[in-house]
Amino acid sequence: MRQVTKLSHGWLFKEDFSDKYLTMRKSEDFRGDSFKEVSLPHMTREIPYNYFDEKMYQFISTYAHQLDITEHHRGKRVFVDFEGVMGYAEVFLNGELLHTHKGGYTPFAVELTTYLNFAGENLLVVKADSTERDDIPPFGNVIDYLCYGGIYRDVHLRVVEPTYIDNLFARPKVNLNGPSSLETTVFVNNAAPQSVNAQVKLKLSYQGETVATKETTATIDAAQETKVEVAIHELKNIKLWDIDVPNLYQLEATLKINGEVQDIYHTRIGFREAIFKPEGFFLNGRKLHIRGLNRHQSYPYVGYAMPERVQKRDADILKYELRLNLVRTSHYPQSIHFLDRCDEIGLLVFEEIPGWQHIGGAEWKEVSYNDVRAMITRDWNHPSIILWGVRINESPDDHDFFLETNRIARELDPTRQTGGVRCHRLSEFLEDVFTVNDFSHSGGEIILDTQKSWTGLDHQVPYMVTEFNGHMFPTKRFDQEERLMEHALRHVRVQDKAAKTDEIHGSIGWCAFDYNTHFEFGAGDRICYHGVMDMFRIPKFAAYVYSSQVSPKEDPVLEPVTLWARGERSIGGVLPLVILTNCDHVDIRLAGQDFGRFYPAREKFPGLEYPPIVIDHIPETGEWGSTWFDGEFIGYHEGKEVVRKRFIKNPVAAELTIKADDTQIYADGQDATRVVFQAVDQVGNPLPYLADFIKIELTGPGEIIGPSEVALIGGCVATWVKSTREPGTITIRANSTRLTSETIRIESTRHV
Repeated sequence: MRQVTKLSHGWLFKEDFSDKYLTMRKSEDFRGDSFKEVSLPHMTREIPYNYFDEKMYQFISTYAHQLDITEHHRGKRVFVDFEGVMGYAEVFLNGELLHTHKGGYTPFAVELTTYLNFAGENLLVVKADSTERDDIPPFGNVIDYLCYGGIYRDVHLRVVEPTYIDNLFARPKVNLNGPSSLETTVFVNNAAPQSVNAQVKLKLSYQGETVATKETTATIDAAQETKVEVAIHELKNIKLWDIDVPNLYQLEATLKINGEVQDIYHTRIGFREAIFKPEGFFLNGRKLHIRGLNRHQSYPYVGYAMPERVQKRDADILKYELRLNLVRTSHYPQSIHFLDRCDEIGLLVFEEIPGWQHIGGAEWKEVSYNDVRAMITRDWNHPSIILWGVRINESPDDHDFFLETNRIARELDPTRQTGGVRCHRLSEFLEDVFTVNDFSHSGGEIILDTQKSWTGLDHQVPYMVTEFNGHMFPTKRFDQEERLMEHALRHVRVQDKAAKTDEIHGSIGWCAFDYNTHFEFGAGDRICYHGVMDMFRIPKFAAYVYSSQVSPKEDPVLEPVTLWARGERSIGGVLPLVILTNCDHVDIRLAGQDFGRFYPAREKFPGLEYPPIVIDHIPETGEWGSTWFDGEFIGYHEGKEVVRKRFIKNPVAAELTIKADDTQIYADGQDATRVVFQAVDQVGNPLPYLADFIKIELTGPGEIIGPSEVALIGGCVATWVKSTREPGTITIRANSTRLTSETIRIESTRHV
């Protein structure tokens, strides 16, 4: 039956390609030709944090792997499944070209069966072209993000019977007032030269308990794929998937021929109804205003090449730290691990095809059509995904092209609507939801423009703002205080305006995290500082605009937008003072004396459930004077103190803190976790202008991703610690010229 093995280790890599590599038949031949051993996911070359030439990773490289093929595999079908190779790949087995693939963001499978050598070695070679080729989206013109090179996602060896299940599309049908149902299409592939009669059985389970089963008999056509339709009706007491309670069901399809099991295929599904209507977005019959951010899947040093745990951590940050209900996967299909986590935690997803402003020629468009197919057939069972993005981001109109991308999407998945992100007015509306990047707000009175001004239509349609702010007001985490405050307020204003405007069903800010970019964009150092968090996922003040939108019973938030310095602002002092909070009110003490009670600006920002407090003056004192003093902010909910924030008048570097996201990782040679270092003052506040050089010391079975000697950036920095294949205790600490952190321990254990 089906056997799937992850091919993470034993890859040999070299930063070039030659036809002579195709004549080699043993892995030892590669070891003797300047190849180095690497593990996946892998980037062709590590990059600095900033100020680098993006051409440094844009070259053609070679990956080689010796496959473990035995007589056990004879009579089976053997595939290698690639989740992502940037950006063009040629796959060879024992010198034979088996497959080519265009596109760095979509998966592809390569069948090895007829080329396997059962009497000797089997050498898999991948030619990875990581240059920006004009015939592959998103390339062909400048793009505002980097597409890092290499085999940056997982690869698996898949062994199945000659007749097997290739895919399964589940279509839960929710009846909010009665029994639900489940329609499925099971895609059965038959390599035999004759048709066969088969039984396909579905088993639906919830938390290990069987909910329902259904079996059908079908004729599987010879030498092709057959669609087998199986439906389960009258499903009672189904637990819905929702953003608050993301109930997931396990669906198992078993294929039998003559009573013998040939294959078992598993997937997870969720029962939910998600639909955009002219009057709003509705999830399970409940109107829900969308509040989200865009996400690039990139990281410092290794670009896209981060493992499962790190990908999932981003989903947790978006859901639990930033309190979003949706993420847009700008501007390409993202890691399956990230999407799996969105399913698990109830984070809605708007997923789109690769592209940025540019539309290429006929060959380019064919690749884009394949991107639509690959994205949907890979991800159609994720309940978190509510919208397919089938337009090239911010591109001009192209009637025939986008008519076809919409047709493909609707034919493959009639259960979800389509969207297409544009940034120009009166764009042709071919999708189901009009999605637009509205950058109207530049600090003045105009916050968001009207739906009619963008669509030109005389009637209301499903409508969502998919980007705002971003390049309009890029902000570094260590910028001057007035800019940090304005950055936060721009997110406040737009989210408030969208939430109180019925015709706008949601707003997705640009963006969650800073990201590396081409030299034509960003701050000149290859970084776009558009995020509410930096590249290390460390928050800027604007992050608290989002994280404060949660009940104080769950997580009280109190974040004054100030560095608490007398001369930080051009006008001196800290007024006007914005406090990002979900508290009912905040009391302020200065130099140990009470200076008043302050309330959220609900009249000014009625669209936000938890608007900020805005203080223009302190009662009875006017300006705070030429002296400086300690400050204290006390937040209350339902009459009780729930959170307190202290500032000290004379901060000095008191401690170098260290914190890991995880205290345990797997000793599999690819798992990793983030470690954050931060210089703080006597009361634990960060020191954003401290730029000490730190040396990170690691002992035990682990390694640091990126450099081990770095400068603090805005008083803090992070790294990722990667496991080896040996279990044990990893210890980490850091030293600067004047501070030493504590030592923390991360246990690296076998993955059972």
